[in-house]
Amino acid sequence: MGANDQGVCIGNEAVWTREPVVPGEALLGMDLVRIGLERGDSAWAALTVITGLLEQHGQGGQCKEDPEPFSYHNTFLLVDRNEAWVLETAGRLWVAQKVSEGVKNISNQLTIHTEISAEHPELRSVAKAQGWWDGLGEFNFSRVFSPENPPVRMELAKKRYKGGTELLQQHDGSVTAAVMMSILRDKPSGICMDSGGFCTTGSMVSVLPRDTSLPCIHFFTATPDPSRSIFKPFIFSDCPTPVLRVVSPQFGPDDPVRKQPRFQSRVDRRHDLYKAHQVAINTMETKPDEGLAVYDILRDLESHEKRPQVDTPPALTPWQEKALGLLKKFCCVSSSGRPPPHLCNLHF
Repeated sequence: MGANDQGVCIGNEAVWTREPVVPGEALLGMDLVRIGLERGDSAWAALTVITGLLEQHGQGGQCKEDPEPFSYHNTFLLVDRNEAWVLETAGRLWVAQKVSEGVKNISNQLTIHTEISAEHPELRSVAKAQGWWDGLGEFNFSRVFSPENPPVRMELAKKRYKGGTELLQQHDGSVTAAVMMSILRDKPSGICMDSGGFCTTGSMVSVLPRDTSLPCIHFFTATPDPSRSIFKPFIFSDCPTPVLRVVSPQFGPDDPVRKQPRFQSRVDRRHDLYKAHQVAINTMETKPDEGLAVYDILRDLESHEKRPQVDTPPALTPWQEKALGLLKKFCCVSSSGRPPPHLCNLHF
């Protein structure tokens, strides 16, 4: 997931379809997100970049740092100040839905049924040739391309997708950044994951004003498990200052990703904020009272519109003062004006 200085935001989710995942190296979903943001000055432009790359290079590749292969296809949520799109793929094939009203979420499922706004020119002919569609009835992408025996993770994601839809619909018409953050922290729905061998890696909420005189504001946790993380705001500016404490270390030619065969060993990619977050989590677990006090202070700062422009509260413990100092080091903040209606929330 990510954003660019044109107000375009993209996130992706893994899916499996009737189209097989081709073994070998190919573009990852994260590659497609990155290049879409690099080249796209609107959601639609980024979508066409991604579909062009799919046509030229395909998708797949090794998606985790492990010798055991793990690959998938992708769905994408693409938004800008004016438009929102869902792009779902099956190999080199794709279908897109323009979201013109209401709310929309994705979660390891094919969610586009008959509401098709754009599609690969050979999508239906391939489906017909494979015997997945008779060519006569209504073309339902999700029904036609969903696998007959989906992976367990896709079945488990049905609850998460349904829960996300319900939570968004509860706030339809009154969505704010705070609402988005609360949804991303929701555990009963399965949106915020911290069990079953998987933890939500990071979360992002973006405020995209339709008024171009106002800046887009992007809130990142940059740490796992949003229920125990703080959203830190970032805006693009003419003279941005790199936040080196959230940059993972570089390993040059010795990086296992650069060697063949890839991922035969592991390196420590944790950045400074990640390490500090792990220390804070340990404090919350070993010293609950002290840890909760720190977390409450940070959540209170998160709730303010002008976040780090807050004086240090009196009578803080050394640990609380350290927490406030860390927050200010890792933040780039601006006042956003009144909250606009167009928001995007993503997490993985």
